[in-house]
Amino acid sequence: MTRSKGSLQLSQAEIERFVVAAEALHLSTAKPYISPHCEHYRQTRVLHEVLLKAVREVTGKEAAFI
Repeated sequence: MTRSKGSLQLSQAEIERFVVAAEALHLSTAKPYISPHCEHYRQTRVLHEVLLKAVREVTGKEAAFI
């Protein structure tokens, strides 16, 4: 049995699902009201920056949900 090769990039439908999931993740990290001085806050900010970068690289534009 041979493996099929994956495609080189996401389809438009997959990109749209990715952006919807990214928005949900954004809301889950941005919604909690916690002190900006705690470690959890700093880590959610790190995750948020990586998320925005991924959206920018996959879609070629800034995240519309920001």
